[in-house]
Amino acid sequence: MTGAEIALELEKRKGRRPSPGTIYPVLKHLKDVGLLSIDENKRYSLTERGRKELDTHLNMFFKTFCDIDEMKSCHKDKSSCRKETEG
Repeated sequence: MTGAEIALELEKRKGRRPSPGTIYPVLKHLKDVGLLSIDENKRYSLTERGRKELDTHLNMFFKTFCDIDEMKSCHKDKSSCRKETEG
């Protein structure tokens, strides 16, 4: 995606389009640290290192939040969760 396409996508998802002064410094930084590459058409894509970093962070996110329903039930009934974890 180009920087403009990324801005449009963020507007669709968040309801607000970030300014070029927000998007392009971030894209430049991600390119400078080797997480993104840019082609002759100014389209950005993840590098192999970028894919690995994304996978790592997604895995950490899911490990933290995938059991959110269990955490909610523990909050409602703390005694039953303590018994299960002590078991």
